[in-house]
Amino acid sequence: MTVLPGSHRAAGLLDDAALVRAMLAVEVAWAEVLGSQLDLGDWVPSLDPVEVEAAGNPVLPLVKALRARVSVTIHTGLTSQDVLDTAFMLLARGALERVSADLRRVAAALAWLAIEHRSSVMAGRTLTQFAVPITFGLKAARWLAGVLDSLDELDAVARSLPVQCGGAAGTLSRVAEPAAVPAFAASLGLVWPGMPWHTYRAPVTRLGDAVVRVCDALGVVAADLLTLGRPEIGEVREGAVAGRGGSSTMPHKRNPVLSVLVNSAALRAPGLGAQLHLCAARAVDERPDGAWHAEWPALRALLELAVVASSQAAELVEGLEVHADVMARRASEAAGELLAERGGGTDPASYLGLAETFVDGVVQRWKGSR
Repeated sequence: MTVLPGSHRAAGLLDDAALVRAMLAVEVAWAEVLGSQLDLGDWVPSLDPVEVEAAGNPVLPLVKALRARVSVTIHTGLTSQDVLDTAFMLLARGALERVSADLRRVAAALAWLAIEHRSSVMAGRTLTQFAVPITFGLKAARWLAGVLDSLDELDAVARSLPVQCGGAAGTLSRVAEPAAVPAFAASLGLVWPGMPWHTYRAPVTRLGDAVVRVCDALGVVAADLLTLGRPEIGEVREGAVAGRGGSSTMPHKRNPVLSVLVNSAALRAPGLGAQLHLCAARAVDERPDGAWHAEWPALRALLELAVVASSQAAELVEGLEVHADVMARRASEAAGELLAERGGGTDPASYLGLAETFVDGVVQRWKGSR
């Protein structure tokens, strides 16, 4: 049984095997710094969970398995946290690439909706009540702006993912050559920040914050669609997919499953991000006594959540059914309320302010980002 619906969308990206492969990549890169060449082929050791527990982390069992396989010098000068932190940065890079690719799909679909419905009049709502007329294009453009902001943040974080290299207590006491660490970072495609960050967890919280904001942006889309898709409103609907959205008891139902799951991700993500900050605030001494260990599952869960939600959101907006005729009819029927600010009237389309101008601005930003 899969605990997270949709986790197959992140298969092989963040699981235990992927983490072991990432740790191996770190050891191979460090071995090159030490003057050793490792050719491991596709070998990936199976770590004994009892040994992992005994060590407190998976690095010691990995190093033990690696030393049993090769005779050259490995790991000298590193500590377990160096390997695991760097491995998580490699996993994060792969996850961010996947999320960014799906967010670009989301952005393209939202841009098309904004263009297509630039002038499609609908009721604006504030505090759940009718406000003034807007267009569905403006709503899509607002969603698009949030996604573009998230993409910008993800790109900035991805460019600055750091290598971890400090040795036993962050002094690099067994590394004689200062140039070794930048070379280590370059070989992995990561950044050397100038000093170890064993107890300075801003690289992790910065990553987590960017991922949470992705889920925030997608959550707004999903929550709006859940409201607009209610039968009594019926202004949008998820695209039909065979076998999706059925009920175990009610044969008439076509539940908006993707919107529900993306909304769920948005509700879960802030708690995981907060867990990372809590761990960062307890990163004591030269290497932490539990805060670091509590960070791993939260970070991995948050990355998986974003990978899955962004994939689901892309499919959601690409297949969205927009009922502009229903929007227009409802706006016309509610014209008295929607135009009350102006003092009355019967044509909601005559009171759109700068809605279409705002749509054009966001669409131009999207075009420039491609």
